[in-house]
This record gives sequence, C-alpha cells and structure tokens, in this order.
Amino acid sequence: MPGTLYIVATPIGNLEDITHRALRVLREVDVIACEDTRHTRKLLNHYSIKTKVISYHDHNERERAVELLKALASGKNVAIVSDAGTPSISDPGFRLVSEAGAQGIPVVALPGPTALIAALVASGLPTDEFFFAGFLPAPSGARRARLAELRELPATLIFYEAPHRIAATLRDALDMLGERAAVVARELTKIHEEIARGRLSELAERFGAEEKARGEIVLLIDRTQIESELNSAGEVRNIAALVAEFEAAGLDHRAALKKAARELGISRDKAYRRLVAERGN
Repeated sequence: MPGTLYIVATPIGNLEDITHRALRVLREVDVIACEDTRHTRKLLNHYSIKTKVISYHDHNERERAVELLKALASGKNVAIVSDAGTPSISDPGFRLVSEAGAQGIPVVALPGPTALIAALVASGLPTDEFFFAGFLPAPSGARRARLAELRELPATLIFYEAPHRIAATLRDALDMLGERAAVVARELTKIHEEIARGRLSELAERFGAEEKARGEIVLLIDRTQIESELNSAGEVRNIAALVAEFEAAGLDHRAALKKAARELGISRDKAYRRLVAERGN
C-alpha cells in the first residue's frame, strides 16, 4: 500500500498557532518536505520533533517531487510544509499534490493558518465573496493591467504584497479601481501586527510617507467604489458625521447608521463599509 501525503499548515508567526493533530503528524511521518529546512527546524525544535527533513522549494520542486513520489509509492508517509501558513497557497506544493492524486496516493490536508483568511476576517470588509489573486506583477504596467482585469469583480479582492512595493501598489489600485475601502494587514500574529484600515488614497499616502513598510503584507480591497454623495450645498456628505449627529440626537449606533444610510440613499451594508473606511484605523 502507498503511504499518505499530508499537507500540514504551520504558524504564520506565533508558534502557538499549530494544531495538536499537525504536531502528531509531523512526529509520525517518515519525512517532512519543507521550503527552508533551517526555518522549519526552528518550529520542530520548539516542539522537540526529530523527524527527518528535506528541502522542497521552487528551485528543486520538479526533481524533489519525483523522489517524494517514489517514497510515497513504497509506503512511506510524507508531510509537506511551507515556511509559514498552508502549502500551495503562493508556496510550493501544487506539483507534488497534483501528481500524488493522479497516482492514487492518498492526500490528506490538515487545516490551519493561512494569512489571507486571517486578514479577511479581521478586515471588516465583506466576507461573503472574496477573490484571492496571490501576488500582483512587480512591473507597474503589468500590475495595472491585472488590476483592470479585476475591476468589475463583485468580491473583496485579496493580494499578497512585498513591503517595498506596497506604496506603489496602493497608488496603482487607486488609479485602476477608483476610491475604495481597503485594508493593509501586516505582520499578522506577530509582535508588531498591524491592521490599517482606510480609503485607498489614505493608505497610499500613509505607506508612501513611511520610511519603509516591513514584514509580510496582505492587501484587501472592497468590491465597490466609495461614491461621493453631495448635500444641497454641493458638499460631500460624510457618513461618520451623519452617524455622530444622529447619535447625539439620542439614537443608538445601529439606528443612527440605518438613518444615515436612508438619508444617503444607500444600503445599510454599504453605509457600514463606508463608515469603516472613513474612520480608518
């Protein structure tokens, strides 16, 4: 009988974010294929796991997949991990999983951390539909073309981005998608975790003015543009100010938000997203 290929999610920062099942599997398999053996050994040493490790990364994926498939076919159990989060999510793993499945080798996924889901549920942006687009192209022209392709998608957009490109990406997103509520989630689960909320223009200014953003970054962008409703004097009506005005008149927050949405002629959900964007974080 062939062995089993286990896809094991590992912490994206905090070492406590690993399941008991994942630790058991990492102890029991015959070999752990990891993106960076030095990085993974820090996790294994923390939990006193002595299992053999071998490298499995972008540069040796094709050759190593053949070797691991032979081990699986001979009955050995293999776990695959990435440096952080879930393998195959913008990390190595797809080729091995695909070929194992094609050969009838059992593949078992152990649920666990992934940065895009952690960022989404903490963002305050709609979670009912979302589209993960991985990393945007590095050249501005290609990046803007990709953003244009996603412009009409009715879902929260999620990207991974490098810290040295986040300011330029925010500017391109503003140009290609229009003003939208957005979130920059940085260093999730780590000591310097930051979830910055605001409009694309505000975040572009904020991260453009900083000396240099640091850490792993998830960028989330709302599905719809923020429209500028005008009052009779031709001034933009600020929903946060309207909500504050109605609360001062005695309404609770929910009722004040509902009334502000009615005043602006928009849905309560849209009013809430605009309120989050205007207040920022």
